[in-house]
Amino acid sequence: MALDVRIETAMTEALAVAQSAVAPPKLGAALPYAVFPGGARIRPTILVSVALACGDDRPGLTNAAAAALELIHCASLVHDDLPAFDSADIRRGKATVHRAFGEPLAVLTGDSLIVLAFELLARAGADAPDRALQLVSHLAMRTGMPFGICAGQGWESEGQVNLSAYHRAKTGALFMAATQMGAIAAGQDAEPWEELGARIGEAFQVADDLKDALMSSEDMGKPAGQDAVHNRPSAVAELGVSGAVRYLKDILGGAIASIPSCPGEAMLAQMVRAYAEKMTPARLTSARG
Repeated sequence: MALDVRIETAMTEALAVAQSAVAPPKLGAALPYAVFPGGARIRPTILVSVALACGDDRPGLTNAAAAALELIHCASLVHDDLPAFDSADIRRGKATVHRAFGEPLAVLTGDSLIVLAFELLARAGADAPDRALQLVSHLAMRTGMPFGICAGQGWESEGQVNLSAYHRAKTGALFMAATQMGAIAAGQDAEPWEELGARIGEAFQVADDLKDALMSSEDMGKPAGQDAVHNRPSAVAELGVSGAVRYLKDILGGAIASIPSCPGEAMLAQMVRAYAEKMTPARLTSARG
């Protein structure tokens, strides 16, 4: 099964868990609205790719982990878009959840997706409970405080920000979860996979900073120029465009070098290179001068 088909099937099955004839219909409609159609599904793709590289001997657990991780990501987007944070009107080319369903339901949608993520891991854990417990622990750590995406959002309320710590928590956390959870699902030690996730996450954030500064809302499918509007820390603000592009190239080179030895090492290196091309389109790479 192709990776994209495998991931979308897992996401569809995950959302089915939250649907019921007696559930609030508006909230029931808001959950799939927040999840489908998805974006690039980068995080679950990395998770499944790492699991495959490590043997993927429990594919059902891998699928649950991938879906759980993506649900956390989708929940974070719903919350990020709220008026209390970015006050965004569009996401993935359509109205944000709070614009389509109202703020109360948007808050509940994000909350419900977070809870559903952990429910998926609990349901899938009977086959390998020791791995499932590790998956729950890692996903929780990369979601909350002090090392997760909640901490990353919290940095935006501080007067002085450590850019590396901010990027590591806001964006890197779920990429570290992706590489480490993929290894755990396949029965491997998570620790050697942390650096790869951290580097991919940091690269993704720097690329996002560049796109936010240089691209239009129409091209991005979400509001552009938000870092400047909200006075948020960014690689562009700190390093300039040319410096940020050079920094991105250095991070990606380090990411490939950090891939742990495994049967699928070459495949993972190819995946990182492919994402590098996606993250640095021609209009950004031309800024290196």
